[in-house]
Amino acid sequence: METPFQEVEKLLAERKPAAAFDYLIERYRAEEKYALLFEARLMKKRHELGLPLIPTVPLDGLDPEVQRSYDDGSVEAAREVGELFLAQGNIGRAWPYFRAVGDAGPVREAIEKMPPEAELDDVIQVAFNERVHPKKGFELILQNHGICRAITCFGQYPSTEGRDESARLLVGTLHGEVVASMKRVIERQEGATPETNSIPELIEGRDWLFEGNSYYVDTSHVGSCIQFGPELQDEETLRLLIELTEYGKHLAEMFQYHGEPPFENIYEDYGIYLRCVVGDDTDAGVVHFRTKLENYHPDDIGSAPAQVLVKLLVRLRRFDEAIEAFDRFLTDADPNYLSCPNRIQLCQMGRCFDELRRMAEERGDLLTFAAARLQENGAETE
Repeated sequence: METPFQEVEKLLAERKPAAAFDYLIERYRAEEKYALLFEARLMKKRHELGLPLIPTVPLDGLDPEVQRSYDDGSVEAAREVGELFLAQGNIGRAWPYFRAVGDAGPVREAIEKMPPEAELDDVIQVAFNERVHPKKGFELILQNHGICRAITCFGQYPSTEGRDESARLLVGTLHGEVVASMKRVIERQEGATPETNSIPELIEGRDWLFEGNSYYVDTSHVGSCIQFGPELQDEETLRLLIELTEYGKHLAEMFQYHGEPPFENIYEDYGIYLRCVVGDDTDAGVVHFRTKLENYHPDDIGSAPAQVLVKLLVRLRRFDEAIEAFDRFLTDADPNYLSCPNRIQLCQMGRCFDELRRMAEERGDLLTFAAARLQENGAETE
């Protein structure tokens, strides 16, 4: 029986190079050597086009028709090999081929349907870190590596897609752990399990729950999750975070972490902020942060607290107040370090086109002046 080398030698001696390449392609496919299959298909295409079989320099400057044909062959080969790896459940090996052709769809679908025995580290790498399916990737991190790692990963969340859904999952899991732990203690103490899943209702009338420095989940997890709150949009998640701030306020002094201005008292200050953005005690919340800002010495705190106030006012759609706060506290702030909208953006968001036009004239900014005037004219005809 002829060896593979003898078979290739025979086909080449018969001047059948295409048949030799086909032999190699079929052999690698049957042996599931898919990376070699890809290389064999590319080499066959280079042979067909008269290109170097083993390039030693990049294949640049090709005739456009030749380049198009080689690119088409490369895409076809990458798709085949990617699909073969996906059929094996090997998402980590499949992704580079689909990434090369700019098509994440099949890999995303495979991640969604991933079998339980899949190699999780590779799937998490592709889903979360490579942004193919960040929500699913985050879900796998939380399920398989726990809240501590999930919190760290959420702080580095790679895209906006799925962020709120992932936050809901993270906060819901943490809130659920607090509730379950407190219910177990209450049942042992009182002989019955409360029906409510509301943390404030579980705490009410039960100050003994926190005696002896008692706590019900890792306190650093609670503090970390609460600090994600100002960037989140989902009201259900925000209200769970508000309950967690109430839980945090009852913890012993040793667990009352000190934050950065204007959130020095993490549980108190974030609780006020979050209640404000969901529409509870809105005026009181704005007064709280404005008063804190007025009592700071600017040289001690930088611009961060003022930016917090501006972002809060924007979120509440109180644009006139946001502009006033910007003028009072952020006029001299370095624009490269602004995390809140700048003054031009605030005027645009608040449809303050006359103010935008006036500011553009003062700055000699013709482009912004034109934009303001056009929009001002449009507003006048509405």
